[in-house]
Amino acid sequence: MPSENLRWETLEALKNSPKGQVTFDPYWSERGEHILAGCKETPSLSSHSAVILERIESRSLNKSSFLDSSSIDFEEKPASVSSLESKADLNSKISSLSSTPPLKNQPKDVSGSLPKLSVQPALNDETRGESPEADVSEVPAPPSPPAISMLSPRAMETAGHIIRFQKEQQEKAKVALLERQALQEKLVESVASTEMEHLKRFEELRELKQRQEFQSIRDMMDRETKELMGRQEKLKEEQRHRIKILNLRVRELEQQRHREAELEKQRQAEGRERLRSLNSIQEEILQLNQLLEPSAQTNAHLPAASIASHSLRGNQLCSQVSEVVRKTAEGEFPSVEDMAVAERALCEMRSVIRQMEEEAARVQEKKKKDQEQEEERRKQEALQVQQEAQKKAEQAVKEKAQKKGLQNNAEESTIKWYKELQNSAAQCAQSFEQLNSPKDAQTKKLKLELQKAATIPVSQISTNSGSQLREIFDRIDKLLSGRAVVSGGKSVSASQHPQGLEFVGYKLAEKFVKQGEEEVASHHEAAFPIAVVASGIWELHPQVGDLILAHLHKKCPYSVPHYPPMKDGTPVDEYQKILGYRVDDCGVEGQDSFLKRMSGMIRLYAAVIQLRWPYGSKQGSVPHGLNHGWRWLAQMLNMEPLADITATLLFDFLEVCGNALMKQYQGQFWKLILLLKDEYFPRIEAVTSSGEMGSVIRLKQFLEMSLQSRQISPPKGQLSATFWRS
Repeated sequence: MPSENLRWETLEALKNSPKGQVTFDPYWSERGEHILAGCKETPSLSSHSAVILERIESRSLNKSSFLDSSSIDFEEKPASVSSLESKADLNSKISSLSSTPPLKNQPKDVSGSLPKLSVQPALNDETRGESPEADVSEVPAPPSPPAISMLSPRAMETAGHIIRFQKEQQEKAKVALLERQALQEKLVESVASTEMEHLKRFEELRELKQRQEFQSIRDMMDRETKELMGRQEKLKEEQRHRIKILNLRVRELEQQRHREAELEKQRQAEGRERLRSLNSIQEEILQLNQLLEPSAQTNAHLPAASIASHSLRGNQLCSQVSEVVRKTAEGEFPSVEDMAVAERALCEMRSVIRQMEEEAARVQEKKKKDQEQEEERRKQEALQVQQEAQKKAEQAVKEKAQKKGLQNNAEESTIKWYKELQNSAAQCAQSFEQLNSPKDAQTKKLKLELQKAATIPVSQISTNSGSQLREIFDRIDKLLSGRAVVSGGKSVSASQHPQGLEFVGYKLAEKFVKQGEEEVASHHEAAFPIAVVASGIWELHPQVGDLILAHLHKKCPYSVPHYPPMKDGTPVDEYQKILGYRVDDCGVEGQDSFLKRMSGMIRLYAAVIQLRWPYGSKQGSVPHGLNHGWRWLAQMLNMEPLADITATLLFDFLEVCGNALMKQYQGQFWKLILLLKDEYFPRIEAVTSSGEMGSVIRLKQFLEMSLQSRQISPPKGQLSATFWRS
């Protein structure tokens, strides 16, 4: 509703009214003061008092007391009277009403207080015309007369209309004045902004001109500076050029002097070198001439005529060289021609010595051949005697075996397997015959590099650490897979030749067996790292494992086990090679060396059958496991023992593989050991002479300790879990 909408405005207006500003004092009655003593505003009538006065009953007003000559004159004034006089009279009359005490019958307003009549002074036309922009609200009201008078209702109405009209004119003047002020302010702002922009443009233009002038001055200074620097650089360049020319001349002179000094020094050095060479040639010729003397040891088997002719020619050559040396004794260096004469003499002297040595060698060869023929005749006689003794021994062994039920040879299936492995190895060796016997230098070089790449890693196998062992295994695996490996600082691959893989596999298997023959024979603990690498390669590349077995059986036939019989017409040296002995120009190796090599290879074989590469990815059984060890031990006990070799191999095999066989076969293993101790060991003692009892005693002690404790200790050097973590 409208009243609800205006209530806050009404409250605000009341708050700002003079009575709303009155401060309340609760002790005003005690002091005997009036309740409105704090309100110091002069009471005045409201501008709407004329309307209120019209509603007052005419009987309550005493018209005679209010009428005077001034009021009648006001009503009868013509309209031509100036507005300034009427307005001044009206204001004075209204002011007299404001001091009149309230009437009894005058009605009250809603708030219960008398209406106020606020008389505002009016602007006269003269003032309005002179300064229309002045604030009309600031015109002071004329002082009220001391007399209190009351106008008639019509006069009051006229006065109210006049006041209302004045206020309207004042409001219009105020609005016009405010609009004009706003317009003037906008105009001033626009002019000020325009002038500011003009001032900014002017400043920018001035700064631009200053910068341009400064830039032109700086450009001019730069050009002058560049010209000066250019002239200076030109002068410097000319100076450097002159200095360079002078330096070149000085350097050329210095170099020329240096070359002359070097040439002289070189001539002196060459002369001294020729002199030293001449002296060494003379010394060598004199030494060689001493070899031509009849008293020399090399001439002991030569005829005297031959020695005399060689000695005469030697003396002549010595005379030629002495003649050249005599020229240099005068302080001169020997010339090139003199050196050529001396060198020809030396070459001829060497040829004389060579002829004499060849003649002496022919005489020696003839004598040696006669001695060899004589020695061969004696060997043949000894061989015949030995063959007869061998046949008698074999016949005795056969008779003894027939009596006691033991074999002299391995089973037929074992022999067949042995021959198949040997044939396979021979075919493999034949397949790379072209690479093994190269005709060109490039193939020969590739063969040597492949052989090094296959054999060097096997030689590096040791018990140092598992990581090193794994690195060696990876290198061998890469080589056998046809991938490139680094050997001796060079990259080599078996796929570089069509026969490379067969060659590498053959040489690798041969090297494994050779390590058992040499390294394991000297250091028994080395069998396990070599065997675990061989087992891993065997698992990934089975053809290499077959080649390892073929090489092992060829060098150690007892690992089959197989005792090759001696065929008719076979020389003793050849038969000993078949048995595993080394035979060279010095003869057959000793028994101790032979047993040591056989022991190393059997230990390697015993380690291979019980080990498996720990990082292999294949599942299933080992390609050559403990079942082959059990077969070997059983067949050894089914064959007649050989002196010394059987006891040695049984002891080495059981010491390395006994613990693994015990865990695998348990009760059956101990039955086999008991059979070996009670029945087979007496046969070994029977064929062993008193000077070969060392291996027999070791085997006997091992069997007794094992049967007594029912336990076989793990072999020394066996690889543990900590080894692979190192």
